[in-house]
Amino acid sequence: MAANLKQKIKRGEQVVGFGIRGDIGRDAFKRIAELDACDFVFTDSQHSPYSEDRLVGLAGMVGEFDLPLHFRIKHTRNTYLIGNYLDLGPSGIEVPQVATVATAEEAVANFYYLPQGVRSHGGGARVGDTSNGPQAYADWWNQYGVLWLQVESVAAATSAFSLARPGVDCLSFGPTDLQMDLNHRGHPHLKSVDDCVRHVVEALQGTDTAVCFRNGTAESRSRYADMGVRVFLEAPPV
Repeated sequence: MAANLKQKIKRGEQVVGFGIRGDIGRDAFKRIAELDACDFVFTDSQHSPYSEDRLVGLAGMVGEFDLPLHFRIKHTRNTYLIGNYLDLGPSGIEVPQVATVATAEEAVANFYYLPQGVRSHGGGARVGDTSNGPQAYADWWNQYGVLWLQVESVAAATSAFSLARPGVDCLSFGPTDLQMDLNHRGHPHLKSVDDCVRHVVEALQGTDTAVCFRNGTAESRSRYADMGVRVFLEAPPV
């Protein structure tokens, strides 16, 4: 059986996702899905229009092409709603602007089913086959769903090891907000976003948590791969 996205990340494989609009048409998405380099697709609600019906439709379309859909939620404080978002069909969640262990723990709790978390069962649009009963689905999901926490501040970068709780698959960088924070707060050793990436990669050595970077284009991928990044988020080349 082919490894799923979560398993690939845990193995340290290089995986690439393409960002898509929530209202993308089927023909445009088909061209993206047929690219060999696409391991997953990502859509955003933090800085983009969002509705639950649109997310259900998008997740259903993406699922038809056997690709996982990763979804960035609206706000850090919406972490308690992760289970509700997942009931609409995404295969993964990104929580923006994470800075505290409490947020990381809340994300894990609401992302996973018992015994790993406390997510409630239900939702006809959930990804995957639910016909074998709630415990079988829970066991499957806990080995399938992908959880990212976004590093967008110096405080988050320097707390990376503490944020990488069991169940957190990636710490993903938000380079724009992180650069703004560096400009205003500064740090005695971390002077750039790249410095923060190297620091986080080193801090996560020996953990199950990978580093994701929004490198934008395939041309810049090798630069961050050389730093130890293994998960890349890019614009689709079509």
